[in-house]
Amino acid sequence: MTGTRGARRRDAADVLALVLLPLPLLAAARAGLLANAGAFAGGGSGGGARRWFGGGRAESQRAEAQAAKDAAAAAFYDLDTAQRGLRISMETIAAVDSSPDAARAAEAFTALGRRIDEVSHTYIEAVDRYDLDRVDLDAATASGARTELTRAKDELVRVRGELDRFEQGLGPLLATAESQLARLAPAVERARAALLAASRALDAVRDTGLRADDLAARLAALAPELTRLNEGAGRHGVPQTLQRADRVLREAEAVRAEAERLPERAAETDRRLVSLRTRAQALANRAASVEPVLSELRRRFSAACWQDLQPVPARAERDVRRAEEKLAEAGRAREEQRWADATALLGTVRALLNATDEAVSAAGDRLRRLDAVSKDPQREIDRTRFTIRDAQRLAMDGRHTPDPRHAGPLDEAVARLERAVGGLEGRHPDYWHFLAETEAVRASVGRVVERIREERGGGAR
Repeated sequence: MTGTRGARRRDAADVLALVLLPLPLLAAARAGLLANAGAFAGGGSGGGARRWFGGGRAESQRAEAQAAKDAAAAAFYDLDTAQRGLRISMETIAAVDSSPDAARAAEAFTALGRRIDEVSHTYIEAVDRYDLDRVDLDAATASGARTELTRAKDELVRVRGELDRFEQGLGPLLATAESQLARLAPAVERARAALLAASRALDAVRDTGLRADDLAARLAALAPELTRLNEGAGRHGVPQTLQRADRVLREAEAVRAEAERLPERAAETDRRLVSLRTRAQALANRAASVEPVLSELRRRFSAACWQDLQPVPARAERDVRRAEEKLAEAGRAREEQRWADATALLGTVRALLNATDEAVSAAGDRLRRLDAVSKDPQREIDRTRFTIRDAQRLAMDGRHTPDPRHAGPLDEAVARLERAVGGLEGRHPDYWHFLAETEAVRASVGRVVERIREERGGGAR
C-alpha cells in the first residue's frame, strides 16, 4: 500500500471510530497464522528455533520448501493487511453512501472476500500439511511442499492484484465518502453554534420588553433536532446527520436574524400605524369632495361621461371605514406583539386606501380632462394625428410602397380617429368616449411602430 492510501485510511478510521462499531476480529486460525507470518514477512529463514538435520539433496529440497513457505507467508500477510485496510474504506463508503453504486461495490467486496477466504484456506491447508522441521523429511515430500506452497503463494499474489484493482475502482466513491465524513464534525459544530447564537439573540430581544413568542416556539422546536445531533451519526447515519445539521443551521440562523430585526420591525410597525391612520383621515375628507365633483359632471356633460363614477362616494366611505376597522385590529395585534398578524392587517389597510385614493382621484381627474377637451377638442385631435403621421413616415422610410402589415393598421387608425371626431357633433357629445378612442388609437399606432422597429433590428427612424 502507498503512503497516501495508508494516510487516507488512517484518517477515515479516525472519523469512523466516532460513528461505527469496532471492526470484527479475524478468525482465530488466521490470527495465529498472521503472528507466524509476520516473523517471515521481513524475508530470510534464519529463525533461531529452526532445526536442520541431515544433508545432501534432502536438505536442499527442505531449504527450497522453507523458502517457498516464507514467501507464501509474506504474501498471506500482505494480502490480509491489504484486506484490513480496504475494509476500512468499504465501511467508510457504507457509512455515508446508500447509492446503487455503493451497493454494487459492497457486493463486489463480499465476493472478493470469499475469494480471499478460498486462497487463504488453501494456504493454511498447505502449511498444516507439511512439517518442514521433521528429522525424517525426505526430498520428495519437501519438493511437494515447495510446489504446493509456491502455488498457494501465487494464488495469494494473484488475488492481491485483484484487490488492488478493486481498490483503484473505488476512488470516486471513497473520495465522496471521505469528503462527507470530513464535513460531519464541522457541520454539527456550526449547527450547535447557530442554535446558541439564536438563543442569545432571543434573550437580548426579550430584555427590551419584546416577547418574541413565535421565535421562541420555533427555537424550541429545534430541541429534538439538537438531541439527534448529539446522539451522533453512528445512530442516525452520516448523510442524515449532515442534512439535519444543515437544516438546523438554516433555521437557527433565520431565528437569530429575525430576533435581531425585531426591534426595528416593532418600530416600523408603529410608524406604519401612525402613517396609515393619518392617510385614512385625509382620504375621508377627500371622499367628501367627490359628490360636488359628480354634481358638476352631471350638470355639464352627458350621462356617458360620469355614470361609472356614481358609486365612488359610497364605495369610498365604505372602504375608509373598513380601513379604520382594520387599523384598530392592527393596533391590537401590535400591542399583543403578533407581528405577522399586524403586518398582514396593515397590508390590507394600505390596499383599501390605495383603491379609495384611486377612485377619489379618478373623479377629479375626469372633470379636469373633460373640461379641457370640451374647451379645445382640436388639441387632442392634432396630437393623435401627429402620432399617426409619424408612424406613416416610419413605415415608408426606405420604401416606395408601405408594407400591408403596417399600412392596414395605420389606415384603420385614421378611420377610427375620424369616427371619434364625428362623434363630437351634436348637442351633448360624449367627450369621455372621444378621449378613450384617441388614447386607443395612439396605443394601436404605437404597437405598429414597435413592430416596425423590431423588424428592422431596432434601428432608429
